[in-house]
Formats: sequence, C-alpha cells, structure tokens
Amino acid sequence: MTGIDKKTLSERDICTKYITPAIEQAGWNRLTQIREEVNLTKGRVIVSGSTVRRAKRQRADYILYYKPNIPIAVVEAKDNTHSVGDGMQQALSYAALIDVPFVFSSNGDAFLQHDKTGQNKPIEKEIQNFFTSGSESDIILIGLFGLFEPSDKPWV
Repeated sequence: MTGIDKKTLSERDICTKYITPAIEQAGWNRLTQIREEVNLTKGRVIVSGSTVRRAKRQRADYILYYKPNIPIAVVEAKDNTHSVGDGMQQALSYAALIDVPFVFSSNGDAFLQHDKTGQNKPIEKEIQNFFTSGSESDIILIGLFGLFEPSDKPWV
C-alpha cells in the first residue's frame, strides 16, 4: 500500500490492510482456516469484598486452523507504532491456552514466528512472508503430529 502512513493506522486497520491479505496470499482459506478476534477466556473473576467483577477477557487476533477444530497457529497483531515482536508474549500466552505449535506477531511490516515445537533453529525468527504449504512448518506438522501426508496440502 502506498501513500498511507502505517503509523497512523489502528490495530484493526493493520489487520485488514496488511495481515489478513498476507495470510490469504500464503494460501490460507478465509472461510475455513482463519478466525479473527477469537475469545479465549471470559476474563478471570475478581472478588473484592461483596463486589464481583470480571477482568478483561483474552482474545486472539487470529487463530489459524489445519482443519475444523484443529488449531495450529495464533497470530497477534499490533499497530505500527509497535515493533514486529511486541505482541509475541501475548501470543505465546494465548498459544498455551489452546496448545498450538506456531505463534506469530506482526505490526504489518513483517511477522515474527515462534516455533514451539523446537524443531527449527532459531526458534524465533522474523519472516517477511507468512508460511505456506511446502514450508518447514509442513514438515514439522507431518513428523510431529501426523496431521497430513506430504501430498495433502491443507492451505490450498
């Protein structure tokens, strides 16, 4: 996108204009493999005397699915005033809740990928393009999780 100062865009604008298109361009199906703004918790209950309230709920910006009900990645978005990796700790906590092997953070400039399987070195690296079929992530999923055969391309 030219002519737009990314620093002035909101997190949602970054998602709409940069992150979602990058994920779709990598071959992920918007209808069957991408969910946005997914509520993970309702927020913990806080009791103070006779007052009860809920803390802020936890919501992932994106959860990517291999197949229905089989999540494989969390993507946390930040606006462009943050660095690419500023959302990683938040994304890692979400990934722990739903037990997914891949975690990403982005500010619209690039992605920071974290491989929780530990099969890739370095475990965390900045990537310009979102991972697609044929990537090292496919090989990890085949070997560790037995999710699909090499000829079965889940993101096509």
